[in-house]
Amino acid sequence: MIIHPIPPLYDKNSQILILGSFPSPKSREAGFFYGHPQNLFWPLLAEILGQENPQQTTAARREFALKNRIAMWDVLAACEIKGADDNSIEQARANDLSPILSACPIRAIFTTGKAAKKYYDLLTFPQTGREAIYLPSTSPANRAMHKKPEFWAAWRQVAEYLRED
Repeated sequence: MIIHPIPPLYDKNSQILILGSFPSPKSREAGFFYGHPQNLFWPLLAEILGQENPQQTTAARREFALKNRIAMWDVLAACEIKGADDNSIEQARANDLSPILSACPIRAIFTTGKAAKKYYDLLTFPQTGREAIYLPSTSPANRAMHKKPEFWAAWRQVAEYLRED
C-alpha cells in the first residue's frame, strides 16, 4: 500500500479544485503534482489561462496555482498501484476533501483522467454530494488525445469557471 505523500494545495481564495487520481512515481519523487517533465498539465493550464508557463519548480508551480485560485489534490489517499498505471489501482482509499471544501469557496471540482473520475464518483461523491467535471488526462500516456479539439475544449472549462466572478 502506497500512502499519498503530497499535501493538498489550497488557500482561502481557491475557487476550483483539480483532482488527479494518485501521484505518479515522478510526482512523488518531485513532491508535487504533475511532476513528470512530459506531463502537459502545467503548460496546458498556462495556455488556457493566457499566462506564461511557470518554471519547473515546486515553488513556482504552487504560486501559479494559488495566484489563479486553483486548489489541487488527488482523489486517493492510498492504494496499490504499479508504476503510474491507473488501471492497476487496487485497494483504493479516498482522501477527505472536507478541509478544502470547508475552507474555500470552491465553485467547481474537476477530475483529471478516467481513474480520477471513477474513484471520485465511487468513493468521494457520496461524502461531498458535489458532482465533478471530467477532464481528459494530461499524462504523457494520453499524448494522442492532446492534439484533439475536444481535449482543449474540455480544459477551457477551467478558465471559464475562473472568469465567472
